[in-house]
Amino acid sequence: MRELKILSGRANRGLAQDICGFLHLGLGSVSLGKFPDGENFCKIDDDVRGRDVFLIQPTSPPVNDNLMELLIMIDSCKRASAARVTAVIPYYGYARQDRKDEGRVPITAKLVANMIARAGADRVLTMDLHAPQIQGFFDVPVDHLYAAPVLNSYFEAMGHSTDDIVVVSPDEGSIKRAIGHSKRLGGRLAIVDKRRSSALETTQKNIIGGPVEGKICLMFDDMISTAGSICGAAALVHAAGAKEIHLAATHGILCGDAVEKIRKSPIKSLCICDTIPLPPEKKLDCIQVVSVAPLLAEAIRRIHHHKSISEMFRPPES
Repeated sequence: MRELKILSGRANRGLAQDICGFLHLGLGSVSLGKFPDGENFCKIDDDVRGRDVFLIQPTSPPVNDNLMELLIMIDSCKRASAARVTAVIPYYGYARQDRKDEGRVPITAKLVANMIARAGADRVLTMDLHAPQIQGFFDVPVDHLYAAPVLNSYFEAMGHSTDDIVVVSPDEGSIKRAIGHSKRLGGRLAIVDKRRSSALETTQKNIIGGPVEGKICLMFDDMISTAGSICGAAALVHAAGAKEIHLAATHGILCGDAVEKIRKSPIKSLCICDTIPLPPEKKLDCIQVVSVAPLLAEAIRRIHHHKSISEMFRPPES
């Protein structure tokens, strides 16, 4: 592993340190800052010539600052003669702008993918993209990880009977995710019929499947941004007589008044991953953070040694 070098931007240094702990490596030194006019500054303090470099930097809010920091770190490593540069992006910003849903709008997810490849990234490691087809936006190899095993383990530790569980999809787009969790956790499946009235507003109309009355409802999503959709779905399930409601999401963006919505919602717990750091002012007693550092560390080890990533998610043979 001596040819492996892990560096981190400022977006989630704690996660980078945890990853290094699992790999028994020290985190490389990078000097980052801003010039008086606001331009970003970067200097790689360690020798990376001929090294296999992994740059850990989610493009979470502030998205543009973190994205630019990632780009100049990639360029710094390439110009310092790194043998290979892998951009480790636990949370990929701009992922929701993945198609033209009306005229004269950009496909920003593709633009950002082009920028990362153009900056010099040889491959990308990311987790739970909002749309899996975004992998095809990159002109370099992409390893796409799933936080499902970590979230499933969290709920399995609660010890609920499968007869009491209903896995609820908060919208039609999350049905496939809900089915996957249902196969692992057991229980029945229900779907919330969500109608989008605008880019920022949604309404929840009906519950398909179930029933949820008297049941422990587990709801999964890839991200929680403003929390409007997930809290609306939780309110609908609660009104239908659910006994308990537990939410889980890979990326806890929690922007705007999301924390206040969660505080007022009928949910009992919210489990999020540490792909994005949770600042102290957003912490609630009901919010639990689980780490994806072991998953990312194992993926980095496998990429470095040219081993399969898909083997990590293959169910054990019975």
